[in-house]
Amino acid sequence: MADRAPTLHDVASAAGASKTSVSRYFGDERERLSAALQERIATAAEQLGFSPNRMARGLKGGHSRLIGMLVADIRNPFSVAVMHGVEQACRQHGYSLMLCNTDNAPSQEREHLALLASYRVEGLVINPTGSHQPALDAQTIPTVLLDRRLDHARADVVGLDNRLAIEMALDHLAAQGYREVFYLSEPAAQVSSREQRLASFRHGLAPRGLRGEVHCQAPDCADESLQAALSAFIQRPAAAPKAVLCANGNMTLAATRAFHALAIRPGATGLMGIDELDWCGLVEPGITTLAQPTAAIGHSAVACLLKRLADPARAIDDIQHSPTLMARGSTAAGTPPQPPPAASSGR
Repeated sequence: MADRAPTLHDVASAAGASKTSVSRYFGDERERLSAALQERIATAAEQLGFSPNRMARGLKGGHSRLIGMLVADIRNPFSVAVMHGVEQACRQHGYSLMLCNTDNAPSQEREHLALLASYRVEGLVINPTGSHQPALDAQTIPTVLLDRRLDHARADVVGLDNRLAIEMALDHLAAQGYREVFYLSEPAAQVSSREQRLASFRHGLAPRGLRGEVHCQAPDCADESLQAALSAFIQRPAAAPKAVLCANGNMTLAATRAFHALAIRPGATGLMGIDELDWCGLVEPGITTLAQPTAAIGHSAVACLLKRLADPARAIDDIQHSPTLMARGSTAAGTPPQPPPAASSGR
């Protein structure tokens, strides 16, 4: 039979301290102990291989030091990158992160919320499945919404400035000489960030002298559907170059596949995406993107949550981060050609 796990009493005996002192060390009152006593307890715990039962402490005192996070689609590169920022910030502040993926399913969202509540998480960072979710609207655990908003929830919001992102994209495409833009997005209904980007796209065309076409499809939709729509767009006669603007990383990948299948050369037909992906700089001639500051977004979400935990009645925060333009060859149609180098005299 395996030896039993060390207990709080074992640590107290090894450190020559009281159980109360050891409990304070592993709780929220460590600063009340002397430096020498803290060192003795830490040494004893390490030698014994003791780790505190956070679950039991949460049930007893309500301080689990756990943060729950719900992401709508863990396959989305944005979700992975922001999750990393959230986890880093949690660790810096002495919290552990519990992650759940909802696959954009409200039923999964409800089940995971109940699960996280049972673990007595102190706060939630949620990337919601939609804009109207009664289970989230009625949430009582301090919550920060990530990227997407809810209709009636009283919660802080952290994400990208979607209006600014679309304006930057359209400004760049117009400056590069493109005049018709094919906007590729996942279905926007009930997802606030997609709705904001789509509305900004439609409103931003005319002031820049652009014409636009919108194509929405799910990430797992058959490639042939996008290829047919994109081919029709490209073949329609036009006096100026055309471009494709992708609303997120999933759509940038789908568009890149369609370009390859249709033998479309990026640049002559522009290609631009929101979200910087690791491979965008590697695919010739390089895909222009608007990079989201995912680490900053993750850290901001945790900072908001900690402020909410300290002061539940404080005013709501709405933090919108700006993207960074990563201009590459896929939007170089309007770039003047460089003159050839001067011929050598041969002397």
